[in-house]
Amino acid sequence: MGRLHLVHMEGRIYSCKHCGAHMARYQDIVSRTFHCRHGKAYLFARVVNVSVGKNEERQMMTGMHTVADVFCVGCGSVVGWVYVLAHEKSQKYKEGKFVLERFKVLGPTKSAPRASPEARELRPPVEELAGRRNVKNLDGARPAPLPRHNRRVGGGGTVHFSTSAL
Repeated sequence: MGRLHLVHMEGRIYSCKHCGAHMARYQDIVSRTFHCRHGKAYLFARVVNVSVGKNEERQMMTGMHTVADVFCVGCGSVVGWVYVLAHEKSQKYKEGKFVLERFKVLGPTKSAPRASPEARELRPPVEELAGRRNVKNLDGARPAPLPRHNRRVGGGGTVHFSTSAL
C-alpha cells in the first residue's frame, strides 16, 4: 500500500467523527432534510476523502435506487452512501450526489488554513509548556517548575505531554 494523501479543506467543513478526515464543505449541501437509520442526514453535491463501495439496489422511502456505500479513507468507517441511479423521474436530481449521516460526521466546524512548516516550528517548546498551570506528565505527576522568567501566563486547560523519548 502507498502513502495516504488526504484533502484538506478550508472554511466550514464536515469531517469524520472517528478520525477527523475532512469530507465536505458547508456550501456543498444540497439538502438538510434527508433521513437514515441513525436519524438525520445531509445531501452533498461533492465530498472528498471517501471511497465508494459496490453498487446495490435499495428500496428507500422515495422509491427504488441504485446506491453504493461511502467509506472514510482515513479510518474505513461507513459514513453514508452515493446515489448512482434513481429509477423514478422525480428523483433523478439525486444521481451522483452523496448522503452523509449526521451521526457519523462532525461539523460544520471552522477550519483554518494549514500552517506552513516554518509556522509549525514556532510552537512553544515542551519546556515552556511546563510553566503553565494544570500541566501533567502522562503518569499524572507534575513536572518541576521552571524559573519564573520562563513561565507564560496561560489558560485553564490541562496539557498532557510525555518527557520520555519515543
